[in-house]
Amino acid sequence: MTAKPDILKNEKPDDRNKHFHTGKILALSIGHFIHDVYSSFLSPLLPLLIEKLSLTLTQAGFLSTIMQLPALLNPYIGVLADRISVRYFVILAPAMTAVPMSLIGVAPSYSILLLLLFITGISVSIFHVPAPVMVAHLSASRKGRGMSFFMTGGELARTIGPLVAVAGVSLLGLEGFYPVMIFGLTSTFWLYLKLRDVPVGDVHTKRNLSALQTWRKLRYILWPLTLILFSRGFMHAAMTAFLPTYINQETGNLWLAGIALTLFEVAGVAGVLTAGSMSDLFGRRKTLLVSLIGAPLCLFVFTLSGGWFRIAALLVTGFTLLSTTPVMLALVQEHGRHSPAAANGLFMMISFIARSAVVVVVGFIADRIGLQATYLISAAMGLVGIPFIFRLPKK
Repeated sequence: MTAKPDILKNEKPDDRNKHFHTGKILALSIGHFIHDVYSSFLSPLLPLLIEKLSLTLTQAGFLSTIMQLPALLNPYIGVLADRISVRYFVILAPAMTAVPMSLIGVAPSYSILLLLLFITGISVSIFHVPAPVMVAHLSASRKGRGMSFFMTGGELARTIGPLVAVAGVSLLGLEGFYPVMIFGLTSTFWLYLKLRDVPVGDVHTKRNLSALQTWRKLRYILWPLTLILFSRGFMHAAMTAFLPTYINQETGNLWLAGIALTLFEVAGVAGVLTAGSMSDLFGRRKTLLVSLIGAPLCLFVFTLSGGWFRIAALLVTGFTLLSTTPVMLALVQEHGRHSPAAANGLFMMISFIARSAVVVVVGFIADRIGLQATYLISAAMGLVGIPFIFRLPKK
C-alpha cells in the first residue's frame, strides 16, 4: 500500500485552490487563539502593574496605545508579505508574542515595559497581516467559512485570555508569571510542523504593488468598508470598552458587569463562527446587511428594556455586531488577489484607526450626557453605515 501524498506538496498550484484544507485552517485558528491569549494579558494585569511601578492613569493608558502603534505599519508589512515568503512570521509569532507578554510582570521600569509591549505590537502585526492570506488560500471558494474558523480563535482568546492571566498570577505571582511563555513556544513548534509547506498566497500571482498602488486599485471596496467600520465602531466601542462600566453604574454589581461582557463575547464567538459560512451561501452584502440592521436595533432594545428581553438583546447584539469581521476579511481577500497581504494590511490599519478614534469619541460623549444616552446615539450611528453596504460589489 502506498502512502497518501501530501496534498500541498504534490498538487499543482491550480489544483490547490479547489480544496478547503480543514486541518491546516484549524491549525491557524488554534495558533490565532494561543497568540491572542497572550496579547490579551495587559488589561487584566494592568492594576498590578500600576501598583508595582506607581503609574499614573495617563501612563497606564499609554501602554495600550504603544502596543497598538505598530498597526500603522500593517500596509507595509503586507507589501513585504506579498513579495517574500513570510509563513515563518506566522509560525514564529505566538512565541514572539508569548515571551514579552510573559515578562511584563518582571519589567523593572516603565521604559522596559513600554519596550516589551512595543515588541508585542510588532509581533501581533506580523501574525495578523499574512495569516488571513494563508487562510484565504487554503479555503478555495469558501473564504467566508475559512475566515470564520480563523476569527473564532481570536474571539475565544479575548474571552478566555483574561481568565488565564488572572489564574497564572494567582498561582505564580506577578514576577513569577513568566513560565507561562512555554505554551507560546510549544505552539510555534507545532505550527512549524503543520504549516511549513503552506504558501502565503497563490504562487502564480505577481506581487509588486506598493501600499499606495494597492489602495488605488481597491479603493472601490476599501472606501465603503472604511465608512462601515467607523459607523460600526460606535457600537463596538460602547459594548466592548464601556459595557462593564454601564452595567456597574446601573446595578452596582461588578460581577454582573463581568458576566454581561462574557455573554456578549460568547455570543460574538457564535456569530463569527456562523457569519462567514452564511456569506458564502447568501452573499457578503446580504450577510453584512442583516448584521448591521440587527445590531443597532438590538442595541436599542438592550438600552431601553430590562429583564429577559435585555439579556436576549445583549446576546443578539453580540452575535450580529462581532460577526462582520470574517465577512469583511473575505471581501478584501476576494478583491485583493494581486496583493492580498497588502490589501489585508490596509484593511487592518483602517480598522485600528477606526477603533482607536471612535472609542475616544464615545468616551467624550459619555462624560457629557451619560452612558445610556451614548448607547442610543451609538445604535443610531450603527444605522448610518447601512447605505454604504450597497456600494460594495454584488459578487
